[in-house]
Amino acid sequence: MSGPSSMRTPLGRVRNLGSSHSGTTDFWRQRLTAVAMALLIVPVIAIILMLIGRNQAGAAQILGSLPIAIILVLFIIASTWHMRIGMQIVIEDYVHNEKLKLAGVMANNFFCIAVALASIYAILKLSSGV
Repeated sequence: MSGPSSMRTPLGRVRNLGSSHSGTTDFWRQRLTAVAMALLIVPVIAIILMLIGRNQAGAAQILGSLPIAIILVLFIIASTWHMRIGMQIVIEDYVHNEKLKLAGVMANNFFCIAVALASIYAILKLSSGV
């Protein structure tokens, strides 16, 4: 619907982008990460159940398995990416001051990267037995 009743500007209709200036890219990336997390949640829960009641040596033995470490790292990447996209959308939609919006998006990116790196470091450290 790009007829005379459309509220989109001619440039907006040509570029086919919404007010966020990113089109549907974030929408599809968030759906992709949601599907990845849905597929990985059962093995992650199984791994967590295997870790319950174990000491560090037992946890390192379980996490020392390459497939288990890979599953956990993939889940961390998918969930932190999903979290970053979701919070960015909330910030962009509800923060109206441009400087606060920029600061919020930057803080969100930093936080999500820090959580991902710290989590991946912990998995790698435990899986290496150090």
